[in-house]
Amino acid sequence: MNRKAFDNDKYLSLQSEKILERINLFDNRLYLEFGGKLFDDNHASRVLPGFLPDIKVQMLAKLKEKVEIVIVINANDIEANKVRGDLGITYDQEVLRLIDAFRSIDLFVGSVVVTHYNQQAATNAFKKRLEKLGLKVYRHYPIEGYPANVPHIISEEGFGKNEYIETQKPLIVVTAPGPGSGKMATCLSQMYHDHKHGIKSGYAKYETFPIWNIPLKHPVNLAYEAATAELDDVNIIDPFHLEAYGEAVVSYNRDADVFPVLKNIFEKIQQESPYQSPTDMGVNMAGYCIVDNEAAIEASNEEIIRRYFHALVQQRLGNYDDSPVQKIEMVMNQANITADDRKIVDIAEKKATATNEPAIAIELDDGRVVTGKTSTLFGASAAALLNAIKALGNIDEDLPLISRSVIEPVQKLKVEMLGNNNPRIHADEMLVMLSVSATTNPVAELALSQLPKLKGCEVHSTIILRREDENIFGKLQMNLTCSPKFRTKKLYHKK
Repeated sequence: MNRKAFDNDKYLSLQSEKILERINLFDNRLYLEFGGKLFDDNHASRVLPGFLPDIKVQMLAKLKEKVEIVIVINANDIEANKVRGDLGITYDQEVLRLIDAFRSIDLFVGSVVVTHYNQQAATNAFKKRLEKLGLKVYRHYPIEGYPANVPHIISEEGFGKNEYIETQKPLIVVTAPGPGSGKMATCLSQMYHDHKHGIKSGYAKYETFPIWNIPLKHPVNLAYEAATAELDDVNIIDPFHLEAYGEAVVSYNRDADVFPVLKNIFEKIQQESPYQSPTDMGVNMAGYCIVDNEAAIEASNEEIIRRYFHALVQQRLGNYDDSPVQKIEMVMNQANITADDRKIVDIAEKKATATNEPAIAIELDDGRVVTGKTSTLFGASAAALLNAIKALGNIDEDLPLISRSVIEPVQKLKVEMLGNNNPRIHADEMLVMLSVSATTNPVAELALSQLPKLKGCEVHSTIILRREDENIFGKLQMNLTCSPKFRTKKLYHKK
């Protein structure tokens, strides 16, 4: 299960060279749109085993003397309190988290740009908050007809209305808390304003997926479609590249839609465009660093199925309509896989049927599968984690690691003092108790030391988990899926 599919060192070298090469095409000012995640790119690390989640940040750190960060957020996302599903925080909170993260590695954050600005109340409050923290905030406005009405976009009534972002470094990295924030429009607006200031700046895009130089229906690219199923993104053969060079390479619909705008801007302000296709404007070198194609295929197929279960859960929670589920089902057909290929689902369901209680199955790195069921003492998450670390530490499965004298007072506290109906110990509570027990119990200490070995293990729950348990599996970097059902038939379920 630990086959390496990706060469990070090669990627770091090739990617840095490509970006520096692109800066030199222009007057030492390049707006580099970063698609996807700069930090914690766990999707990439799952579909390309060996890919380090923070490798892109490492690359920027190598170039930090040349780098300035601009963070873009859509005002409509602020108003809607849009949440990052993987972190459970709103987009405005994610902006603050990103600023802290960049500063922690000595990368300069120059400003924040609010796009689609229209005097929204929550956006104005957030702008004031950022300015009190000493950050520059710029406003970009909705442009009627974007991206189709190119003459209007490239005018004083289009990009000309936007506030001009003052920058200091040659490489301006434009990133955002999530998709649809307006990163490309921000870059193009800056090129327009730079031209008015006599600066010949450039634009390039750095996005890991889809990977342009592997097949359109390669599982790595299909996994990207599954990951963005709730959006309108569709992988396509780049029509502009095919026409210009006669070469079939992979892009996606939003880049193809907006490319005429980019090309027209270059032609209008610089007389000619250095790019003939969306693929030309990209700088992604990930495809050159895949060292085990079969390992990438296997990992990507697993990710597609995980995304399918995620979509089913979101549908059950009322966050998705039917279309994301249907889209991923189409992706699974193209990859020739089914939900039944996730073997631990059947194991978990059989455990739940046998015990008539919710259950969890965990597949360890060596292929062994352990399960946990709901009991009077523990919830299924806590039980499964305990059983997993016992197995990893070769500890007798019947040996209690946490004394009842520790468990029972906590259960009493939960019910009698904190008003909980459920006295069972959850995963987060169990880990705290285990840590306390480890101070006096060497076997508990041995079990606790096994936790890092759970990274990358597959987990399936027969019910939708409470947020706290879900977060524990996430912090342990385990790959969790859930069946789309709740423990009870009540209408309200605390997530």
